[in-house]
Amino acid sequence: MTDKAHHEVAARWNQNADQWTDDVRNGYDVYRDLFTFPAFVEFLPDITGLDVIDFGCGEGTNTRHFAKMGAKVTGIDISQGLIEHARQAEIADPVGVKYKVGSYSSETGLPASSFDAVVSTMALMDGPDFQGAMNEAYRLVRPGAFIAFSVLHPCFITPGLQWQKDEHGKTTGLCVARYFSKEVFTENWKFGNRPKDENIVPFSVPRFPRTIGDYLNAVAFAGFRLTRIGEPQPTEDACKIVPRFSRWRDLGAFLLLVMAECPK
Repeated sequence: MTDKAHHEVAARWNQNADQWTDDVRNGYDVYRDLFTFPAFVEFLPDITGLDVIDFGCGEGTNTRHFAKMGAKVTGIDISQGLIEHARQAEIADPVGVKYKVGSYSSETGLPASSFDAVVSTMALMDGPDFQGAMNEAYRLVRPGAFIAFSVLHPCFITPGLQWQKDEHGKTTGLCVARYFSKEVFTENWKFGNRPKDENIVPFSVPRFPRTIGDYLNAVAFAGFRLTRIGEPQPTEDACKIVPRFSRWRDLGAFLLLVMAECPK
């Protein structure tokens, strides 16, 4: 991928940084709070005492949670604005996280074989060079270390996604289309749980469509050995709190979790 693509991603997330941070910390990202992050934590092995790097750490909420789980954590993100928010949180309430501005898809400047694990939560699908990210992850980890990441499920979250409804407006199915499209596009959206009367600029997020083969083959081609795949459903309790989650419990998968090991 070109430097131009990385520059565009950085510019968009710098533009999003202030509103994104406010929304996440005000609890508007209910998918993260009630579904995607709890599922990822359940998927992880024990990380107590491990040297961990978080690819695409954003404003640091999840990164700080990994530190509170006992890991020694470094966060890296391409957005200067998001990293500034993460660093401010660390100053206000230190948990021992170190942050670095940079792309996780190229040479990060960090020493080779210096981490026990690479983690990434809902970030790698928004980077332009996934193979580059896997190659850098492999360079950074020690033999026997692992990578674990979550992304939007590529088989269901496609550029042509549409919900099917019956004559009463009830959602009855999920239609996917353009699964093999590799056309990069920009998605503009707001968190659904934001107050409806607030007039804010939607987030502008570059999207880089990939197939499940693109993801899994890139992990293997980098040198990792795939060890576990997860496709979690929202819990019954989460669906009671946010009823629209039931679509992802009953009709399609929202989340793909991948774990792989660096051979010893």
